[in-house]
Amino acid sequence: MHLTVGYLATPTGNDGVALAGVLANTFDATVDVVLVVREEYPDGHPGRAEYQALLVRKGEEWVAEAVAHLAEVGVAATANVLVGESFAESLVGFAEEKSSDLIVVGGARDGFFGGHTIGPVTGALLHSSPIPVALAPRGYSEDPPEVIDSVTAAVPTKAGDDNPLPFAITLASASGVSIRMLSLVSSENLSHLVSPKEIRQAQIAAAEANLVVAARALPDAPDIESLVADGTTLESALKKLNWDSSDVLVIGSSRFAAPKRVFLGSTAARILAGVDAPVVVVPRAE
Repeated sequence: MHLTVGYLATPTGNDGVALAGVLANTFDATVDVVLVVREEYPDGHPGRAEYQALLVRKGEEWVAEAVAHLAEVGVAATANVLVGESFAESLVGFAEEKSSDLIVVGGARDGFFGGHTIGPVTGALLHSSPIPVALAPRGYSEDPPEVIDSVTAAVPTKAGDDNPLPFAITLASASGVSIRMLSLVSSENLSHLVSPKEIRQAQIAAAEANLVVAARALPDAPDIESLVADGTTLESALKKLNWDSSDVLVIGSSRFAAPKRVFLGSTAARILAGVDAPVVVVPRAE
């Protein structure tokens, strides 16, 4: 496995590096840490080229610190400083050249502790990347686990939504960690039913049916635990689940995503906001 880590010399960047270290130790991955320096175009003023060189040197210092942190947890990583107009485009281009299995980044730092807040770079990746994107929740670098213990796949509850279970099984199988299928169901789309009991029964029946279909689609998969979380809203269903820093949640892209591209849908965005474990968003299948 190969990881491309998008790094910024900020607490957000440290969260992404911490997650990369945990993933690398779990899946025996090789790691490239990438920092993108803004490209400075000539404008007729002297010193522009020197300023560009200064930015690169500073970037090299910063990314070396990230590589040193990974070395402290037993992960050998390569430092890379790129010059580009777009951080996200440069990062994706590098990851494609390296045939990376994951792009790893931290979320923005302006949300509540825990959970995920999408910043500009992360937002660009989550609406264009052809490679799965792993997101570290806020504060992950403060007390990261040694390894990942469990992989959970959020199985879709609507026809047409992409199923991330195949990727989750591949990920879990790479290190023999446990895997489970999760269905999140709510009353929001069941307003035609009369009583709360009817709504709950419909929720659970639909979720269990989806889990059975998912399991049949992958007959050679290892033993998979099935979990259904239901509530009045998606957020209330999420609150019934307990997440650990050593868990990873895998979610699929929106039905509106282009084939082989990540596109974060509204439901997935709400899941991100309500989960304080690392999340991997998988590109839509062909």
